[in-house]
Amino acid sequence: MKTLATESRPAHLLEDVRRCLKLASEFSAQEVQEEGHWRGELRSNPSITAEYIMLLYALGESIPEPHLWTAWLLSEQHVDGSWALAPNIPGDISITVETYLALRILGVDHQYSALRKARDFALSSGGIARVRTSTRILLATFGLFPWTAVPELPPELILVSPSNPFSVCQMASWTRGTIIPLLLIRHHRPVFALPNGQSESNSFLDELWCNPDRKQVPYSPSLWKPWKTDPVSFLFTMVDNILHAVNGMRGLSWRANARRKCTSWILEHLDGRAWGNFFPPMHVGVLALVLEGYTLDSPPVRRGLESLKSLVWTGQSGNRIQPSLSPVRDTILMTIGLADSSSPGMVDINIQQSIEWIKSHQQLSRLEAENKIPDPSLRQGGFSFGVSAKSAPDVGDTAAAILAILKNNTGELDSSSVYLAIRWILGMQNRDGGWGAFDHENNKLFLNRTFFGDMDNNMCDPSTADVTGRVLEAFGYILRPPSSNPIAGKLSAVPRDLHKSIATASSRAVAYLLAQQTRHGNWYGRWGANYIYGTCAVLCGLSSLSASRICNPKESTRIQTAITAGIDWLISVQNADGGWGESLLSYRNPKRAGQGPSAPSQTAWALMGLLTGLPPMHVAVVRGVQYLVWTQKPMTGSAGEGGASWDGSIYTGTAFPNHLFLGYAFYSHYFPMMALGRYAFRVENPACESGSSSGDR
Repeated sequence: MKTLATESRPAHLLEDVRRCLKLASEFSAQEVQEEGHWRGELRSNPSITAEYIMLLYALGESIPEPHLWTAWLLSEQHVDGSWALAPNIPGDISITVETYLALRILGVDHQYSALRKARDFALSSGGIARVRTSTRILLATFGLFPWTAVPELPPELILVSPSNPFSVCQMASWTRGTIIPLLLIRHHRPVFALPNGQSESNSFLDELWCNPDRKQVPYSPSLWKPWKTDPVSFLFTMVDNILHAVNGMRGLSWRANARRKCTSWILEHLDGRAWGNFFPPMHVGVLALVLEGYTLDSPPVRRGLESLKSLVWTGQSGNRIQPSLSPVRDTILMTIGLADSSSPGMVDINIQQSIEWIKSHQQLSRLEAENKIPDPSLRQGGFSFGVSAKSAPDVGDTAAAILAILKNNTGELDSSSVYLAIRWILGMQNRDGGWGAFDHENNKLFLNRTFFGDMDNNMCDPSTADVTGRVLEAFGYILRPPSSNPIAGKLSAVPRDLHKSIATASSRAVAYLLAQQTRHGNWYGRWGANYIYGTCAVLCGLSSLSASRICNPKESTRIQTAITAGIDWLISVQNADGGWGESLLSYRNPKRAGQGPSAPSQTAWALMGLLTGLPPMHVAVVRGVQYLVWTQKPMTGSAGEGGASWDGSIYTGTAFPNHLFLGYAFYSHYFPMMALGRYAFRVENPACESGSSSGDR
């Protein structure tokens, strides 16, 4: 890559940017599906694929083309023999053990060189004894870990009142979708056969135990250790000890009713694409139904297996399983990217068809009664990132959908789609002024100290800065005065009380965001990696709201101070090549915030953040733009023709920090389009406010 020694002259750099955007739009045109949407691969770690292989084997289902699964799993191995949560971070013992088991099931000999290296890594990391709780449960279903060394999960938990702080309904939507099937699996304690036979103490993976004679490994500290320091953990440990002593309450009369309730819940959340098209609940949902007596040919199980099959992605390196499907998110963000980068000479894409496709996937009916909504009369109106009718809508994608619709058709402000989306977001605001992703007031954080605490604080769905920032960006776009907003003339279509509600909610959100800013000036990114993502989302939100001019002078001053601090932090972590990058390891160590090899998506996020308060000719902006211009490369789209995009091999998406990271194939495409488009707009419209850098045409 070129060395950033000098800046391009503004006119020349703008020409380069416009050329990049034209090539990027050509690639977008090649990737659009017939119905007008986009669908990129959603990549994750090898354990998702490994667990699919294990499920098929446990159920006696054939594993088609095993060599393709083997090839991909081996291609993901690190040089030290491990497999990891993402390509560019150190190996993980749980991921390594699960992948090793899948390869053994696929027929790879344990003396094969790749497995010998994996064995060396596993033993040097403490062996199977060090795997997380969810992996323990998986291994126990094959007799590779004793069920007595796994927490008891009585199905009676589903009978606990939703208002009780210990109810499964107090957990995040993604947690309860997985926990409820696990209640049934833990009740049955199945042991499936492996290639060496069936045994409650199977020796199939003994080579991965440091001491295979001692498999009864504690999963929690001694009962008295947390007595003084952590009363909540003490309570959970005491209850679990009691449950183990009474055989998990399996002999009680109400167990049958609890199992029926769990089974009914699983079936109620099954639709044409099964359990929201998210792999973890799909995987355990199928297994739970089989254990409850449903045959492999029964409609629910067959539907679940077909839905799992729909997650298969075949590429040059073989077959793998996606954790979910993300066409709605991809289409929303791609349409924003195209709107932000639009200019004469761009490739013609039927954006209106894409907008109609997005609107057709708006969730308009209540999905599950246990969702905690502050007002039971609140109408649904959210969007989810996937295509399943049972996918829970999320606030971030709903706010992005509003932006996508309005940026591409300003006349949609008075449409029912936008109105219902706004109303739904307003109803989902938490008392602290922020928004979580899927649930309202889902903040019983003590649940993170259960035996699933190794999920790294992912049991709940509290307010986050990145989601809240995205909402403010949409609300600010709607509230701007006519002088800076091309849709302001349509504001009369918004009822006065709704306009007031948006302004009030926005003021509360500002207070939340200002309180969340760190002393370094950045914000944590829950759903993208990490502080660069969170800081961009908040800066875009605060800037958009500031441009609406609804803030009082004191509030405006505080907003500008926060924006300046955020921009200063972004400048301080810019890489020598002009780009920005942040390792996923910053989720474990905040001192790594903003540190890592440059990535196109993270560079784009940083640029969008900078453009909220800096002129386009600022040296940091110019260097970032140059990085994106120089790193774009020719691509062959799905239709086999041209265009250009950016490398997306670095994972920058987050599902569960330190547990499940994501590589969205199109993140490295539409985010650079947004950033370069906003830069070009600012250069061509120097009189516009910084808050108008989001593609207002």
